[in-house]
Amino acid sequence: MTTVQLLIVALSAIVLVGVLGAFVIAYRRSESPGRTARSWRSGLSRETRKADRSALAAPMVVRPAEAVTDPAAEVEATEAATAEEEDEEGFEEPVAAMQAVEVMRVEELSPQEAGVNRRQFFTRALGATFGAFVGLNGISYLAFLWPRLSGGFGSDIDVGAIADLQTEVVLNDGSILPKFVPEARAYIVPFAESDISRSQFEGSGVVAGGLTALFQRCVHLGCRVPWCDASQGFECPCHGSKYNYVGEYEAGPAPRNLDRFAVEDQNGRLIVKTGTIIQSARAIAKTVQYPQGPSCIALNAPTEV
Repeated sequence: MTTVQLLIVALSAIVLVGVLGAFVIAYRRSESPGRTARSWRSGLSRETRKADRSALAAPMVVRPAEAVTDPAAEVEATEAATAEEEDEEGFEEPVAAMQAVEVMRVEELSPQEAGVNRRQFFTRALGATFGAFVGLNGISYLAFLWPRLSGGFGSDIDVGAIADLQTEVVLNDGSILPKFVPEARAYIVPFAESDISRSQFEGSGVVAGGLTALFQRCVHLGCRVPWCDASQGFECPCHGSKYNYVGEYEAGPAPRNLDRFAVEDQNGRLIVKTGTIIQSARAIAKTVQYPQGPSCIALNAPTEV
């Protein structure tokens, strides 16, 4: 599993755990649908309720700063205070009801004081989840489309020392055996320096140190072209396209020569630039002889009726 895949899995797990935790917290804070609302007095202790009742039942007599000179007015004030005291002692519940109305009054709170309600919380959680989903998909698409410049196909690949490659691809009997490099998706084959001037590849940058790099893909329909040791050429079994060992077109439905990569000699090492693919038309004058033996595939000749 690659680093990008591990990162995607880790971020997905973190988002899932966060959403699950948010749901659990919101559910625990919310009241059950069948649960009745608690009375405001149930949260008070017995001593508090008794003290509040005593404070409300205590008579409050307001006397003027100066003495009352009228005896009749003083008697009436005393009787009114006594009647008010008797009324308060006889009706304790209405006083409690008045107190409940006073405590349960509705006040408008600011958004900072009210905080986040359930609807806002779930809306934001849903938005965050959707944003995380889109972000993770965007990261995966970007990782898929982004070219691998630090290594692998599409970058410059060091396929080895030129001297070693020359001895590998040319055997002792003079026959050719291409070296296939999976990282570059290329066949490394010899290309004599003396043949460059009379070929169509002069000055194209596809030959370095007597070597060239051929793309493994057939230019007809994209099949991988295998090497035929008997004929000393590349022969595609899909539709019969044939090329000599330097990739020049010989037969079949292929529209051009095999594609090849730009190559460079850096301090005696062959560098294949897989990000630069060179195309060329069918060669009219062939650089090397083909075939040099029997073919590995047989072209299906059309039968005459």
